[in-house]
Amino acid sequence: MLRTADFEAVYRSGARRSSAQFIVFSRANGGPRSRFGTSVKKALGGAVVRNRMRRRIREILRRNISEIPSGWDLVIHPRRSVAQASFAPLETELLSLLRSATR
Repeated sequence: MLRTADFEAVYRSGARRSSAQFIVFSRANGGPRSRFGTSVKKALGGAVVRNRMRRRIREILRRNISEIPSGWDLVIHPRRSVAQASFAPLETELLSLLRSATR
């Protein structure tokens, strides 16, 4: 997802799930695929840190796209701890959160 209107629609009428390291907003889109958006606040760090968080989230999604149910708009907000966490626990936590958000 790229447009602000898409993000706002998910925030307005979607569900919210959270874990220790992520907050996920979800909304059914009725389409054949799921769409993803990531929002990283400036308070979480400088541009290098924020971009690293985005890259890690995109890599988790890329590796596991077949395991994520289709037909959803999902917006992912990482928490500050994502910058220092190991990749494997992040992957496990985000996938379980995405599965629970799409039920």
